[in-house]
Amino acid sequence: MLLESLRQQVLEANQEIARRGLAPHTFGNASGISRPGIDGSGRQPLVVIKPSGVDYATLTPADLVVTDLDGKIVEGHLRPSSDLDTHTLLYREFPQIGGIVHTHSEFATSWAQACRPIPCLGTTHADYFHGPVPLTEPLTAEEVASGYVRNTGVVIIRRFRQDRLDPVAVPGVLVAGHAPFAWGKSPAEAVEHADVLEYIARLAFRATLLNSAVEPIPAHVSDHHYRRKHGSKATYGQR
Repeated sequence: MLLESLRQQVLEANQEIARRGLAPHTFGNASGISRPGIDGSGRQPLVVIKPSGVDYATLTPADLVVTDLDGKIVEGHLRPSSDLDTHTLLYREFPQIGGIVHTHSEFATSWAQACRPIPCLGTTHADYFHGPVPLTEPLTAEEVASGYVRNTGVVIIRRFRQDRLDPVAVPGVLVAGHAPFAWGKSPAEAVEHADVLEYIARLAFRATLLNSAVEPIPAHVSDHHYRRKHGSKATYGQR
């Protein structure tokens, strides 16, 4: 069986998004990538992803599907997630990431459906996202007709390029009218970022209810909180 270690990581990531309540029913999925020269495999880049519509509770490592970056199945007896083409495009365009999680978590999805980015209203947000959680443009009729899933990835990439965003510093996005995607250096970190994204979406929702005129925290505060946890001068945690 190909990529047994990565399969186990992706299995655990899928089970964890279900356990944390980020993906009701069979909504959502997690994937991971094996990149040549990074993991020492010597192979072409290969993606391990959840099969489409399979219950998280019954999922096994053998059920996971291995594909190349063109979406061609390399190993697996089930159909891969219907979001595969979004995952593969993000892996192509964001070479820094090693895992992706797509959920329909309640509060983050609410912001996506309201077509509103999540402003950085507090330090909890700033600890993980360096700036607002961005929102894509809606897909056009032509983009939906010509390849809805692939073009979901296209609008994500377009937002990051237009706003000159670093996918490491901004590890997630809201797809307008749809739901969030999050990523990280591993499938486990992608789950953590998806969970944090849901938490800060919930905080921002409640903050705007309590104060409809609430403003983002000052940039010097948000920058300080982000940098104390990230980068060469980080002071949070243990060495």
